[in-house]
Amino acid sequence: MQLFGFEILRKKDKDLDSIVPPNPQDGSTVVQTGVNAGGYYGMVMDLDGVIKNENDLIRRYREVSQYSDCDSAVEDIVNEAIVYDEEDQTVNINLDDVDLSDSIKKKIREEFDNVLKLLKFGERGHDIFRTWYVDGRIYYHILLDEKNIKQGIVELRYIDPRKIRRIKNVIKTRTPQGVEVVKEVQEYYLYNDKGITEQTTQGVKLSLDSVVYVPSGYMDANTGMMMSYLHKAIKPTNQLKMIEDSLVIYRISRAPERRIFYVDVGNLPKLKAEQYVNDIMNKFRNKIVYDATTGEVRDDRRHLSMMEDFWMPRREGGKGTEITTLPGGQNLGDIQDIEYFQQKLFRSLNVPIGRLQEQQGFSIGRAQEISRDEVKFNKFVVRLRNKFANLFTDALRVQLAAKNIMRPDDWDAIKQDIRYNYVIDNHYAELKDNEILTARLGTLQLIEPYLGKFYSMDWVRRNVLHLTEEEIQEMQEQMDGEEEYHMSDAERTGELAAATQAAQQNFLQANAPQALEAPTADAPNPNGQ
Repeated sequence: MQLFGFEILRKKDKDLDSIVPPNPQDGSTVVQTGVNAGGYYGMVMDLDGVIKNENDLIRRYREVSQYSDCDSAVEDIVNEAIVYDEEDQTVNINLDDVDLSDSIKKKIREEFDNVLKLLKFGERGHDIFRTWYVDGRIYYHILLDEKNIKQGIVELRYIDPRKIRRIKNVIKTRTPQGVEVVKEVQEYYLYNDKGITEQTTQGVKLSLDSVVYVPSGYMDANTGMMMSYLHKAIKPTNQLKMIEDSLVIYRISRAPERRIFYVDVGNLPKLKAEQYVNDIMNKFRNKIVYDATTGEVRDDRRHLSMMEDFWMPRREGGKGTEITTLPGGQNLGDIQDIEYFQQKLFRSLNVPIGRLQEQQGFSIGRAQEISRDEVKFNKFVVRLRNKFANLFTDALRVQLAAKNIMRPDDWDAIKQDIRYNYVIDNHYAELKDNEILTARLGTLQLIEPYLGKFYSMDWVRRNVLHLTEEEIQEMQEQMDGEEEYHMSDAERTGELAAATQAAQQNFLQANAPQALEAPTADAPNPNGQ
């Protein structure tokens, strides 16, 4: 089978025979060919009788994301995941755990920067992450210059997920014993510019290496369909819409006060009584309306809206002509039901309820004051970042292979050790680290009098400060170096003091007056005696 695109993998070994087809963990569509199979496939999902396939599901996700409350929650998630910094780029590659030479690491970092430039991640990182989050998947076509492969990736072109699908073609055969076994599995991407549905079997086949595919990882176990994290928000969003619409209709219809006119028609027949009431109504009713199209103010008597007054006939013997007032709706300010569904919507998206409330400012308190929802939200954003990072990993794999920096199989061996450091804007992490360090230092102060008696220094480092073996070794080396530095300073200070003292003594000996010696018996008398 000829594929449009390129493959950088080595020749694969022959697949082992099995009666069980592969389980697509990436949302791929499984096609079965061979025994009792005609090469067809289908993708069917019915959600409340509206959504029938994956394309309808993506359209529904995009519609839901445009709703104001849902958009606010999605923006909170995207803003936490992708943070812009004026001094540093949004994401950096971390190769500390990778066992490679420094020169190879330097080249990998350079090519990672090139991948970010191809994606225009500096200016479009927010939009790319939002698209991936809303759709639940993202596709990029890798374009290489066939005449100059060593140039690397020329362009990463975005592909609408409604026009492409990942296919796993499971080829089955029958053994002499009559058992159907999986003989081979072919994987490729099927692209059709008109869109791919459950009936689509025609299109351009693209090799796996020519497309970057990043799924959300949130898959429906029943249908095998890859879903977006917005899937749980579809029903709360629709419920919130209906509640808001019903509230608006109720307020418009019940808010104004209307009058009821009881017109005395005496003994007039029914038809004449109705005509009499209409004449009275048209005589006293003056409906002045404003035409927004033309800007004119005109008298419109053709329609009787639900907000106008009521005219009722009354027979002779009643109370006669009477005008009463129909009160408007009560408790129009109750919106507890709307607030409930708003909170339900935010919970479905794992966004803390506290972010729904309007705040005048941002308060940085103690770590104990941070809600459990914020902790869960921070962990959720970290998981999203790790899954989204496959975009960089897959593109970097092709880039390194094209430039002969690293073979694809070598890259597959080390990619699990690669980390991506995102710029963090969540103050919870900093507050948490400071609070933990303060608590550990407080415990250390309490244990310090007992060091050397009941507790060893090594035990305190491991169980109180919770330092790892690498951190203990690194800190010990640093402290030894600092000790040598301080000892050399002390020695230099001692030598300087000794030299200063010796100089002072020499100065005193040189300039002090000579002491008079006492005369001896043999010495002559100065008076000549």
